[in-house]
Formats: sequence, structure tokens, C-alpha cells
Amino acid sequence: MRKPLILAATATLALAACSRADSDPAASEAADIAVNEAIVAQPAPADAAQASEALPKLDSIPVNLPQLAYVYDFRWRMAADAIGGLQRRHATLCEQQGPGVCQVIGMTKTGELEGEVAGQLEMAVATRQARAFGALLEDEALDAGAEQVAAEIASEELSKQLVDTEARLEARTELRDRLKEVLRTRKGSVEDLIEAERSVAAVNEEIDQARSWLKEMEGRVAYSRVTVHYETGTPVARDFLGPVSGALGSLGTIFGWIVALLILAGAVALPAGGVWWANRAIRRRFAAPAPGPQ
Repeated sequence: MRKPLILAATATLALAACSRADSDPAASEAADIAVNEAIVAQPAPADAAQASEALPKLDSIPVNLPQLAYVYDFRWRMAADAIGGLQRRHATLCEQQGPGVCQVIGMTKTGELEGEVAGQLEMAVATRQARAFGALLEDEALDAGAEQVAAEIASEELSKQLVDTEARLEARTELRDRLKEVLRTRKGSVEDLIEAERSVAAVNEEIDQARSWLKEMEGRVAYSRVTVHYETGTPVARDFLGPVSGALGSLGTIFGWIVALLILAGAVALPAGGVWWANRAIRRRFAAPAPGPQ
């Protein structure tokens, strides 16, 4: 109800000002001021006020996202004769993604097929595709009958190091430009020019080192390290002679320890026994009665 009344009053004041504009200029100016004050004094609509109260003020969202270097570690257990095949399948899967997505860094395999076998495959995978590629590795391992022992995803925050390195690189670049300007204008003594040349060489070395660090950290952020471990666990005997051969091997070890102890005991007992026998012989000789007179 108040809004129509205010609008009506405003219209009335406007008409009055128009009618008196020709007769009294001062009165017309006063009427214009009154109209403006009435429009400014008009309260805000209730709906707009409620809407402004319902929407809280939000803080600005930070633009810089954390720079993370991810490390994926997977561990699979399977039969010894299946490790090599799964390793090659995983390496082929990496190569099929293309060098821009996945690259094989290293691959190792140790052990014998009849005992414990261990293998390892290291890859560099584009960070955006790393988790999807891990799912592909898991599908290949499950198809090969492997059992997942462990899976770990770790990350390292590199934002501060990147910012510090970029700032250092910028500062050294500016210093190099100033030193080059000194050399170009050739202002100063010969000693100053020689010192400036040495400083330029040192600054260039620091710039190259900073660029190398920056490139290495950017590469760690862009490409995640994915490592896959393969193991057999405790080997199980597959035939009847397996436990027998194991028992005979244990007996051989036990007999070897017994013979070693006997040799050690003989090495100690023989000298001690010789000394005891010689001592006894000497005592018997001196204890024998002397022969009587004839």
C-alpha cells in the first residue's frame, strides 16, 4: 500500500512543478529537488531485500591450484611362470597409449621359476590419464589370475618450490641483463669489467640450473610415476618328491653342523689329551721305585 501512495505523491509533485515552471523558476527548481528526494527516499522492494539477505557474501575463489606430483604403487601376487607374461602385457599396454601418455622407464625380473620370483615395472604416465591407466593395469592383472596385494597413491606438493624457482629465475635474469648493460656501455675500470664478465658467467650458470630444476618439477607434475611390483609369495611344492627333497636338504644341513662340531671338538680335545697323557707318563716315571742293591 505504501508504494502506490509514494508513486502518487511523486506524480503530484511533478505535475505541480510543471505547472509552476513558467511562472516561478525558483519554485520550479525547488519542486525538482523535492521530486528527487522523494524518489531517493523510496524504500527498496521487500522481495529484493529478502533476496539480498538470503544470499550470503562469498569469498573470492583462489585461482592458483596446488601443483602435485603423484606416485602410484601397485603390488600383485601370482604364479612364478605368469610374472613374465603379465609384465610384458603391462609394458605393451603402456606403449599402446603413445609416448605422450605413457613411457616405460625400467623393467626388472629376478628369481627362478621353481622358487620365489620378483619383478618390477616402472612407467611415467600423464597425470590426467594416470588413474584410468591404473584401471587398465588392474584389468590385465585380473585376467592373468593375479591377486592384488597392495595399492597406494601418494603425492608431493611442489607449488612453493615452483614459485620460488620462477622468482629466482626472474631475479637472476634481471641481474644478468644489468650486467650485460654494464659491459655494453663499458663504464668503469678494467677490473670492474672483468668482474662483471665473471658475474655474468656465474649468473648464466645459475639461470641454467634454475631452468633445469623448473623443467624437472614441471615434468613431475605433468607425468606421474607408476610402479608395478610382481611377486610369488611362499612357493608351494608341486609333486611328491618336493617335500622329500626339502627334508633331505634339511638333514644334510643338520649333518653338516654335527660334523663341524665334531671337527671343532677334536681340534680342542687332541691337544688337551696329548698334554694330559704326557703329564701322566712323566708322573709314572718319577713315581716308580728305585732298584735295590744287589
